Amino acid sequence: MEISRSSDEQLHVVMFPWFAFGHISPFVQLSNKLSVHGVKVSFFSAPGNISRIKSTLKLTPKAQIIPLQIPQIEGLPPGLDSTSDMTPAMTELLKQALDLMQPQIATLLSQLKPHFVFFDFAQHWLPKLASQLNIKTLKFSVFSAVSGAFVMVPTRKNNHTVDDIMKPPNGFPETRITSLKEFEARDFLYVFKSFHGNPSVYERAIECNNSSTAIVIKTCQEMEGPYVDFIKSQYQKPVLLTGPLVPEPPSGELEEKWAKWLDKFPAKSVIFCSFGSETFLSNDQIKELALGLELTGLPFFLVLNFPANADAQTELDRALPEGFMERVKNKAVVHTGWVQQQLILAHSSVGCYVFHSGYSSIIEGLINDCQLVLLSFKGDQFLNSKLVSGDMRAGVEVNRREDNGHFRKEDIMEAVKTVMVDVNKEPGVSILANHKKWRDFLLNGEIHNQYIADLVKELKALA
Repeated sequence: MEISRSSDEQLHVVMFPWFAFGHISPFVQLSNKLSVHGVKVSFFSAPGNISRIKSTLKLTPKAQIIPLQIPQIEGLPPGLDSTSDMTPAMTELLKQALDLMQPQIATLLSQLKPHFVFFDFAQHWLPKLASQLNIKTLKFSVFSAVSGAFVMVPTRKNNHTVDDIMKPPNGFPETRITSLKEFEARDFLYVFKSFHGNPSVYERAIECNNSSTAIVIKTCQEMEGPYVDFIKSQYQKPVLLTGPLVPEPPSGELEEKWAKWLDKFPAKSVIFCSFGSETFLSNDQIKELALGLELTGLPFFLVLNFPANADAQTELDRALPEGFMERVKNKAVVHTGWVQQQLILAHSSVGCYVFHSGYSSIIEGLINDCQLVLLSFKGDQFLNSKLVSGDMRAGVEVNRREDNGHFRKEDIMEAVKTVMVDVNKEPGVSILANHKKWRDFLLNGEIHNQYIADLVKELKALA
């Protein structure tokens, strides 16, 4: 069915995120905020992701979800529609399948005739395809501006050995972020790697940024101004900001068994420790982390996840130190699987959040009244962590070995102690006061609503 293009008054956008929930969620958050401003949203994803998208996307008359079929590729089992159920090798095949979706996307776009497509790092072919249909494209980065500025810029093109990546690119702004550690830089080598003869993540992202009508970043000038300006200078095109997309206050009640357990402890005394659904720790890391939390002497709630094909309980039993559960049974919970993270962070007894520095988790941590301990494991997390501990002075990084990133139980204990006991280590710098300043900023709805209003205004001008 041909749908005629909407009148100028009503903007119509297509949302087309990469098939990973860490990407889908910010696209959903942005959709909800745009819908409030009268923008019509058509959301693309694979069938297996739709029920979860439906649970968070506000399905107004202005929003619809359109299922995509992922083409079959040898080695990629049918029915797997998001990276959460895939091995790293399958995720590379998923990019290959995505590239084969061009005819399907072209058909849908020619029927829908949106003004814009918000798309992700992997669809480097989309701007050309859309421009043939007279549709403008917006590369939406769900990562912090600092990680884009440090790694995903044209000046990096031929500089990607570990030594190169440890140093910022030419022209990088002078801030407290001056370098990466060796183990962090080594992790970034992945983005420059080509699999099955396909473009690397770096090549895809650069092509997306170069070919799109404009770049849109999930951030704000207040938190990341210098990095936003550097990205503008690198690409010489409009760079639009959504604001940090602060999540809506969670609805519902905290599950009774967790509420009861947390209620037993004094205000601000519990450590909540979680690394998201797609960051997995090695047995050695789990052991040091668990012993470090035990060393603090404080009650803690530790959430650990394992890859989809692993038996979580078996893995947990193998990883935890001998006798550990017996020793901590009165003041610790160790859990695998999903928990109501926002509701736990908001509980009055939670005083510290130890986590992987995922960008959305940073925002969730800052809007709650708990101190942040940053323990990163991959990619953009390393730079997010430096943003919070360095530029914003609102949290503490766990001390690690430069070469391999190893941390000891004492390093965990020290970091927790710094934010929960002696928060004024550096003269004149109060992590507590800075956290409060950023919390007040992030909870100021007017500022963030203004970001979306400005974005809509800029889109209308571009359309």
